[in-house]
Parts: sequence; structure tokens; C-alpha cells
Amino acid sequence: MTDTPTRSARCPWCGDDPLYVAYHDTEWGVPCHDERTLFEFLILEGAQAGLSWITILRKRENYRRAFDDFDPVRIARYDEQDVARLLGDAGIVRNRLKIAASIGNARATLELYEQGGSLDQLLWAFVDGRPRINRRRKPAEIPAITPQAEALSRELKRRGFRFIGPTVVYAHMQATGMVNDHLVSCPRHAALGG
Repeated sequence: MTDTPTRSARCPWCGDDPLYVAYHDTEWGVPCHDERTLFEFLILEGAQAGLSWITILRKRENYRRAFDDFDPVRIARYDEQDVARLLGDAGIVRNRLKIAASIGNARATLELYEQGGSLDQLLWAFVDGRPRINRRRKPAEIPAITPQAEALSRELKRRGFRFIGPTVVYAHMQATGMVNDHLVSCPRHAALGG
């Protein structure tokens, strides 16, 4: 990290919560090609649906523990006993559909690997392999979905992924640096190639 933004220059969505600020300053929008991290964000973004991101950030370490550090091989083998364990874990979002989607997404990820692909190849193909640098000046200019997110959502669903609508997908694209949606006034925008 080359620049730590001041509160006034930083994107306003993270406020002054130390966890949110650290996430903004070190992780959000940083291009990610690591398979495990890309899979982690698929799970976390799906868990966030209908909730605030800070809720999920506060539960992130619990998710890492409960979901075997986001190992898709282990998660793909989860059975009803594991589902019951997860439903009883107050440290995560205890939603049966989201838990089932996480397991299904691990299986879809393994199927992608078996076909010779990777999450990195699949996801980044929708931005031609490099981050899209947006030049947004106000938070109201940041969309919830884009045509690329809609297309990627359709492709992921075709491949068996669930809880992966275009809003979830666009949040994933922002989080993993497929798009740079830091405001141009935020030092992180320029630090990430803006």
C-alpha cells in the first residue's frame, strides 16, 4: 500500500469503523488472481445478500473457521451434518439457502477445475483480463450492476453457481479489483492505477 487516505479523502462508504477502513485501504479494489481469495469472496458476497457488508466483514474470521478456510475441495464434501453444524454456528449468517449455495458453489468451482478452467480465468475474462478503471466522482455515480456483471452472473448460473445475481457479482468485481470504483478523490483510486 502506497497511500493511506485521510478520512476526508477516503471513499465515504467505509465511514470511520476501523475494520471497514482497513478493508478499504488495503483490500477493496486490489486486483486479485488468487483462486482461494476469489472463491472466498464468492461465498462472502453471497452471504451478504440482503445484509450490510460490515456485517459480513465482522463475521469473516468466523466464516474462515466454519468453512475450512474457504477450501472448495473440503466444502464440496459437506453433508447434512455439516449443514446442521453451520446452521448452529452463531458466528456466520445462518441461512439454509446461503449455506447450501456455498456448498454448491464449491462443487461448481471443482467442476470448473475439472474442465481445465479456473475462477481467475472465468471471472477476469469479463473485463478482458485487466481492471476497468472507473472515474466516479460521487457515490451516487457507482452502479449496483453493470452489463458485465449481468453477463458474468448469467455465465456463473449456467455453470451451477447460486446466490450469484448481478448485484452480488458486481460487488465481487469491486472487491477483487476487477473494477476500480474508488472515487477519483480517494488516493486509493490513483494507487490502484486510476
